[in-house]
Amino acid sequence: MRIAIGGMAIESSQFCPHRSTYDDFRVTRGADLLGRYAWTRPGAGFAAEVEWVPLVHAVALPGGPVERDTYDRIKSELLTRIREAGPLDGLVYDIHGAMSVVGLDDAEADLTEAVRDALGPDALISAAMDLHGNVSRRFADRLDLLTAHRLAPHEDAWETRERAARKLVGRLASGKGRPYRAWVQVPVLLPGEKTSTRLEPAKSLYGRLAAVEALDGIVDAAIWVGYAWADEERCRAAVVVTGDDPDLALAQARSLAQEYWDVRRDFVFVGPTGDADTCIARAVASPARPFLISDSGDNPTAGGAGDLAYMLGRLLAHEDLASGRVTALHPGITDPAAVAACFEAGAGAPVEVEVGGHISAGTGPHAEPYRLTGTVTALQDPAAPAPGAPRGNPAYDGGGRSAAVTCGGVTVVLTERRRPFHTRADFGPLDPSAYDIVVVKIGYLEPELYEMAADWLLALTPGGVDQDLTRLGHRRIARPLHPFDDAGFEDPDLTPVLL
Repeated sequence: MRIAIGGMAIESSQFCPHRSTYDDFRVTRGADLLGRYAWTRPGAGFAAEVEWVPLVHAVALPGGPVERDTYDRIKSELLTRIREAGPLDGLVYDIHGAMSVVGLDDAEADLTEAVRDALGPDALISAAMDLHGNVSRRFADRLDLLTAHRLAPHEDAWETRERAARKLVGRLASGKGRPYRAWVQVPVLLPGEKTSTRLEPAKSLYGRLAAVEALDGIVDAAIWVGYAWADEERCRAAVVVTGDDPDLALAQARSLAQEYWDVRRDFVFVGPTGDADTCIARAVASPARPFLISDSGDNPTAGGAGDLAYMLGRLLAHEDLASGRVTALHPGITDPAAVAACFEAGAGAPVEVEVGGHISAGTGPHAEPYRLTGTVTALQDPAAPAPGAPRGNPAYDGGGRSAAVTCGGVTVVLTERRRPFHTRADFGPLDPSAYDIVVVKIGYLEPELYEMAADWLLALTPGGVDQDLTRLGHRRIARPLHPFDDAGFEDPDLTPVLL
């Protein structure tokens, strides 16, 4: 069997002023593309019966909408490589599901229609997706198999891709052709931080999927939360149950959708919440060390700009932190000009720089830059990583240079490029456990941060991925939609459509 691999993956907040360009994407082809996946290697279980055909794959850190010329460039290469690959039996379609493109509605549907036309009607397409993606009917119509992560945080991301590949190979080997897909959307749109599978009701809801998948006549079952920080009709939860028994697929999809609707008011934030000042005050007063705070509204791994200095200002407004009686580490505000000034000054030198607010300028008072006076306490260049900071970490190597500046008890990490701080290695030479408080631009804590935290709070801060969806100003989502229209909202028709 000749099975191609390719796709384009990004999560795009339409409330973020950042624009994603070609340089923001990591583009792989050929052996590098095949090397992304363990299951393409000899001995992976089905390598002998499959010829894997690498096309092109582009993935970027979440951010603002993709510039149209960037999307067109990647799309054109993908379509060209499909046509040049010769006859293909199938495609493992590695995407995200929450891509927004300037000037387009439902970008994944647009891309998938073009991919289907290039592949022809007979090849099977198996999509591996993030559960925070959106699944419109237009999009699902052009696919044969589609599955999504079952864990949030996404500790099963690579398992999901392998499941998509194995389902495709099994389908082609069986000769059964296209399965049925029972598709239904659920008029609920929640931020990911309210749908973590660490907690109920998401834990039990997603926990059902493996049992549904195991039923005779069912191929796969998936639930999508949807992406809350885009403003399109497709933005809502969805359920797809794939199978050879159409009646069973419809029944299971209806059951999962109904359960999602029934528990919609039971979803809660993954951790205790508060505004910035409340969270900071509670962290200062707590004996737990290190105490972590999520600066959730400017989380770059959800699509935030990553350049807001709002939390920095609130930290230094607290007397204990400003005086140094309590210490805090706050990575990482994107500001290439401030980083350059720190490198010019050198380690140990005093600096006065305006920090943040360049990408987000003009989006509100929370986006104002902060005038920071302090001392350069660390400089990091990925061309010469510090001991213990491994090469090959995409976030670490892709973030460019960084500089740490200390003012009072607060050390802020400034970065040349937008980047996450999810693992110990991401902090480079700084030891986060040595500080009383660590304030990270993130939503729910990724596993290493979760293990590190003696306690933590989710700060409901402003930004392009504000957890308070009603503050963002959605205009184009299909209404009624929970939680925007909860009062007087009649129970929706959750009858699945068979595709």
